[in-house]
Amino acid sequence: MPVGRRVVVTGLGAVTPLGNSVPEFWANVQAGKSGIGPITLFDPQQLPSRIAGEVRGFDVAALVGKKDARKMDRFSQLAFAAAREAVEDSKLRIDDANRHDIGVFMGSGIGGIMTIEQQHRLLLAQGPDRISPFFIPMLIGNIATGLISIDLKVHGPTQTAVSACASSNNAIGDAFRVIQAGEAEAMVCGGSEAPLTPLAVGGFCAMRALSTANDAPASASRPFDRARDGFVIAEGGGALVLEELRFAQRRGASIYGEIIGYGRSSDAYHMAAPDPDAHGVKLALKRALQDAAITPDDVDYINAHATSTPLGDTAEAQAITSVFGERAKTLPVSSNKSMFGHALGAAGALEGICTVLTIRDGIIPPTINYRNVDPACPIDCVPNVARKAKVDIALSDAFGFGGHNAILVFRRYAEAG
Repeated sequence: MPVGRRVVVTGLGAVTPLGNSVPEFWANVQAGKSGIGPITLFDPQQLPSRIAGEVRGFDVAALVGKKDARKMDRFSQLAFAAAREAVEDSKLRIDDANRHDIGVFMGSGIGGIMTIEQQHRLLLAQGPDRISPFFIPMLIGNIATGLISIDLKVHGPTQTAVSACASSNNAIGDAFRVIQAGEAEAMVCGGSEAPLTPLAVGGFCAMRALSTANDAPASASRPFDRARDGFVIAEGGGALVLEELRFAQRRGASIYGEIIGYGRSSDAYHMAAPDPDAHGVKLALKRALQDAAITPDDVDYINAHATSTPLGDTAEAQAITSVFGERAKTLPVSSNKSMFGHALGAAGALEGICTVLTIRDGIIPPTINYRNVDPACPIDCVPNVARKAKVDIALSDAFGFGGHNAILVFRRYAEAG
C-alpha cells in the first residue's frame, strides 16, 4: 500500500430491497430480514423464476422532478438517489475551491436494459419515428456516473466499471487508487443495477442460474446451504464517499472507517462458470492482503460474494479455506445476498456498506436460510442470526461473469494508523 495517502469512508447511501436509506437498510440486515418476494415490476408468470429483490416505494421524482425522472433509466435513478444520500451523509460541501478534486466512479453490469426493452416494444408497435431522442443517453452504462457528476458539478475523474457482478467493487477499488495516487481528494463511488425486466430475468432463467423456489421467496436465497438451487436476482443502488484522510480531517468529517487494500484477478476459465479450483479467487485474496500489508490472521470477517449457486459458493469457500488455512474454520464468513438477493453490478457497493457498518457497530450480519450443512463449504457462515463481535479488519468479495474478481479490505479507523 503506498505510503502517505490514506483513504477513509465518510458517507454512505443505499436504495435496496431492504430499505431506501442506509439506516433502514442496515437495521433490516442486522435483523436478518428478507427483502425477497414475487416480482411485481412485470408479469413473470411465463418464467421458471418469478421472485426477486425489488426496491419498493422508491420515487426518484421526489429528488429530480417528474420531467427529469422520465429521462433516466431505473438503474440511473437508483445510482443517483444513493449518491445523493452518500454525499449528504458525508456533509461534503462542494464548491469552486474543491470541485476539480472530486470525482465519480460507479459500476453497472447491464446498464439501461429496462429502457432498451421499452423502446424496442415501441419500435415494433409504432415504428422508428417513436423512438425517444433520450434512448441512447438513457441506456448507456456510463450515464449514471455522468448524471451524478452533473448533479454534483464536480470536474474530477469520472469512470464506469463494467465487470458484471464485480463492477462496483472495481469502481470502489479504482476510486481508492485514484485518491492514493493524488489524482483526487474525494470520490463518490459504488454501483447500481435494475435488471428486473422480462428479457434480463428470462436470460438468467435460460442459463438456469436462478432459484425456482417461487412458493417460498423469503427462503429462496440460501448461500452455503447444501439445498441451494441458484441466486435470486435483485436491483439496487449503493454509494460511498471516499476521501483522502487529511482532506477529510481539515473539514471535520465523521469517518466510518478506512479502506486499506484492493486485490484483482481473472479466472481465465469460462465466460460464466467459476473455476472449480478457484485459482483466480485465491490470487485476488492474496493480492488484497498483500496490498493492505496484513496477514490472514489479521482478518476478523469476510463479507462473501456467495450468491447461492452450487458451484460459486463452493469455489469461494474452498478459496477461503486455501488462503486462510486453519484460520478459515473459525473466521466468520457471511452472505448478505441471503437477505436481499443478488443485485449484480450493485452487489459490491451494498455489501461494502454493510462491511463498513459491521466494523463500526461490531455486528456481523447473518447468512439467513441456512439449514443444511454442505461439507464442500466448511466455513462459519454466521447462520441465521447476527453476531456481536469486534471487527477491526474485514474483506468484501465480488466476482463476475467472465472471471472478474475484486476484493476490498476495510479497517477500523484510528488516527495513528
